[in-house]
Amino acid sequence: MTKRHREHLGQEPAPLLPGWLPPEIDQTKPHPARMYDYMLGGKNHFAVDREAAEVVLAAAPTARAMVRENRAFLGRAVRYLAEAGITQFLDIGTGLPGAGNTGEVARAVNPQTRVAYVDYDPIVAVHSRALLAGDESRTAVVLADVRDPAGILEHPDIRALLDFDRPIAVLMVALLHFVAFDEDVAGIAAAFRDALAPGSALVISHGTDGGQPEVSAAARKGWDKATSQIVVRDRAEITALFGDFDLVPPGVVQLPQWRPDGPVREDWETIWLDGGVAVKR
Repeated sequence: MTKRHREHLGQEPAPLLPGWLPPEIDQTKPHPARMYDYMLGGKNHFAVDREAAEVVLAAAPTARAMVRENRAFLGRAVRYLAEAGITQFLDIGTGLPGAGNTGEVARAVNPQTRVAYVDYDPIVAVHSRALLAGDESRTAVVLADVRDPAGILEHPDIRALLDFDRPIAVLMVALLHFVAFDEDVAGIAAAFRDALAPGSALVISHGTDGGQPEVSAAARKGWDKATSQIVVRDRAEITALFGDFDLVPPGVVQLPQWRPDGPVREDWETIWLDGGVAVKR
């Protein structure tokens, strides 16, 4: 874990109070989760996040559609796995909770589903804990960084909630493109795969350049001053993150094509995110 990411972890935030923000939240730098929230139409963001998101939207106007398609993919993947019998979810890089979050979707299938939410932004933890208060028997909210797999896998709150001897679905949705080329994304993914019991699943969505590298590069400038920057990988690199897990058909595809609920949008090629679901034998 790099110094800049350790600095963002800070101390565990206190309970949410009206008008209160944890002192470790830096309102001078855009944060990916808050930028994402703005593009989804949420309310949990600052001016600096909106300004950065508008840089992205100016270069790639379909970026707002991309984040919505990403949220829709999350819902379809979670529902698919819940209907397949998985009752434990580890959602890493969860972002700010909203409609269609992992617990909401999974518990519509099985109300006893347990969900651990992980993010390294203190404001995510604060909002999540406030929204999920009273549901501690089925939910944990942990402040941690995906770049430190052991810190997540051995976290006492996660170990108390999830049984690693039984199947768990690990979600890394729109997350790993914030792991830089020199931060061993392959090793990070492998650490989580290795920790899981047979029957477990891995869900990944990840940004690509959409075959338009210059436009993609211009859009990614919106994250230049953010707490994490975006890197894009191609489909072969994204597929490799699933290791030897068995990919659920149709495999790794652009998100609108992954087991759609209805007709695929005509402009699906403008959604520069690939994703898939895979199961451990």
